[in-house]
Amino acid sequence: MVTIPVAVLISTGKTIPLVGFGTAEYPFSSSNEASKEAVLHAIRLGYRHFDTAALYQSEQPLGEAIAEALSLGLIKSRDELFITSKLWASNTHRHLVLPALQNTLKNLGLEYLDLYLIHFPASLRPGSGYPFKEDDIVAMDYESVWEAMEECQLLRLTKTIGVSNFTCKKLHKLLATAKIPPAVNQVEMNPVWQQKKLREFCEEKGIHITAYSPLGAKGTPWGTSRVMDSEILKEIATSKGKTVCLKWIYAQGVSVVVKSFDKERMKENLDIFDWKLNAEDLHKIEQIPQSRGSLAEIYITEKGPFKSIEDIWDGEI
Repeated sequence: MVTIPVAVLISTGKTIPLVGFGTAEYPFSSSNEASKEAVLHAIRLGYRHFDTAALYQSEQPLGEAIAEALSLGLIKSRDELFITSKLWASNTHRHLVLPALQNTLKNLGLEYLDLYLIHFPASLRPGSGYPFKEDDIVAMDYESVWEAMEECQLLRLTKTIGVSNFTCKKLHKLLATAKIPPAVNQVEMNPVWQQKKLREFCEEKGIHITAYSPLGAKGTPWGTSRVMDSEILKEIATSKGKTVCLKWIYAQGVSVVVKSFDKERMKENLDIFDWKLNAEDLHKIEQIPQSRGSLAEIYITEKGPFKSIEDIWDGEI
């Protein structure tokens, strides 16, 4: 079993394992036995950070896997795990935040989360499904929604709170009224979208970055093939015989959520701690042309808060 290094969340003093296991299997499904079995195997390998979301419909299988892991003695206590879930956009309304978290905890069979994130900086009309309609998209009241997130932490239903897919500008807006600053910003990050500007901003503000889509998430609505198709990354990976993208992210001091239910790949994704990329490798990766993979065009509408990709990402594209 691999022991995964941890990072300290500056705003709370809590620790987060630097490699987490993602459960977003697209298309989303709540009846996924494969997800439960994958989580159990991940626990056996040494994964202790598990990432889910109301949108993914993977909370219940994850909860079942945690319960089984406890009964099998794979872990002695739920406290050994770091569990992240996310508030979906149809519930980013002040009066719906706490009920949404309570429902997440019910799905997971847990008394608390380690981290609760606002999934995306937008709101949908309550009850909106996925995919949603243009008319469902409404502006999010950052201040009131974050107040409700703060209440969730004060009630000890989650140890920490944070955001996902927030730009520097949107974080600045949130921080202007926040009493408890976000501990984490979970964002797309990989060698073809290195997020230098955002990482610098978050480091200055004491916000930890967690990277999703480290390999590009090819085949999903939010994915891109450019990571796996990069000739530079292929060349370095061939020379090392290792998972270069994950190693590069780990070297940046951020945590990363990896998603694969293939047992051999799950093991390979943990083989990033006892070797290094040399200066030449790092320089080559620095030169890779940059562009965001997930543009979230689904949120663009003339009647809504985001009328262009620029509106969504504030120039960070």
